[in-house]
Amino acid sequence: MTTLAIDAMGGDHGLTTTIPASLKALQEFPKLHLLLIGDEVSIAQKLASEKYDASRVSIVHAPQVVDMDEAPSKALRGKRQSSMRMAIDAVHDGRAGAAVSAGNTGALMAMAKFVLKTLPGIERPAICGLLPRIGGHTLMLDLGANVGASGENLLQFALMGHVLAQAVDGLDNPRIGLLNIGQEEMKGHARIWEADALLRQWPMNYIGYVEGSEICTGDCDVVVCDGFDGNIALKASEGVAKMIRHYMKAAFMRTWWTKLLGLMAAPVLKAFAASIDPRRYNGASLLGLRGIVVKSHGGADAVAFEYAIRQAILEVEKQVPTRIANSLEQLMQQSVE
Repeated sequence: MTTLAIDAMGGDHGLTTTIPASLKALQEFPKLHLLLIGDEVSIAQKLASEKYDASRVSIVHAPQVVDMDEAPSKALRGKRQSSMRMAIDAVHDGRAGAAVSAGNTGALMAMAKFVLKTLPGIERPAICGLLPRIGGHTLMLDLGANVGASGENLLQFALMGHVLAQAVDGLDNPRIGLLNIGQEEMKGHARIWEADALLRQWPMNYIGYVEGSEICTGDCDVVVCDGFDGNIALKASEGVAKMIRHYMKAAFMRTWWTKLLGLMAAPVLKAFAASIDPRRYNGASLLGLRGIVVKSHGGADAVAFEYAIRQAILEVEKQVPTRIANSLEQLMQQSVE
C-alpha cells in the first residue's frame, strides 16, 4: 500500500481540483491510500456525493491554508497547522511516502527544506519537471527554486537529474546537457563556465552546452539550468503549446470545408493535442530532500493534478531519495578515483 499526503486546499482551485483528481487516482491505483489534508468539514462535504472506498481515504483536519501570494518566510513561521505544512509533516513522520501540493511554490520549498532537510552533498533542493520532446520527454531542473545558482549548485542538479532519469525513465547512461545561449565555449557567463568545468570531471554522460531548442528535440535526456532560466523556458513551452492548439482549432473552424477536414482528421488531431498537453507533464519533483515532495502547477485542473499524484506514486515506488543518496556517494567515490 502506497500512502500519499495531499494538500487538499492548495492551488488556485483547491478542493474543486484536488478531490476529483484524488478519487480518479484511487480508481487507477488499487493499492493507493490517501491522506486528504485540509478543512475537515469542506472535504467531507465534497466527498459526500462521491462513490469511493472510504477505507482508503483518511481526512486530516488542517485549520490553516497557505495563500498563493504569501511570503515563504511568513508561511514557514506562522502556518504550522496549514494543509501544506501538515502534508510535509506526514512525510517526515513516516505516515506518507510523499506529499503533493499545488500551493505556493516558495512556501512549499521553504517548508520542505526546513522539515525534511537536504540529502548529504546537496546544498539546495531543485525543482525538476518533465517537458515534452520528440520521442518522449526531457527532465529539466531547476524550474524556479534557485535564482542565481552557482556552478557547484548546477553540478548537484546534474547529479540529481542523472539519478532521476535512471530511476524513473530507466536510462542506464542519461545524456546531461547544460542550458546556455550557444554551444561555443565563450558563450554564457562565469557560473555556466564553472559548472561546465566541474561536470567534465564527473563520471556522467555530460554532452556539454545545449540551447533552448534542444529541450524539445530529443538531443539530451536531462537539461540543467538556473531556476530563473528554467522557469522562463517552462512557461514559454506551455504558452507555445496553447498557441499551437489555438491556431489549429481556428484553422479547422474557418469554413465548412475545413470543418469537414477537421472531422476526418479528428483522431490524429486528438493524439497530437494529447502529446503536447502540458497537463500530462504536470508534477515537478523537489529533488535533494530526504523525502518526496511533488509540486503541481497552481492553476492545474483535476486531470493535471492527477498526473502530479502519478509522479509521486512513481517516485515512492522507485525510492528516489534513497537512490539519489546512494548514487551520489558512488559518483563521489568514482570522481575521487
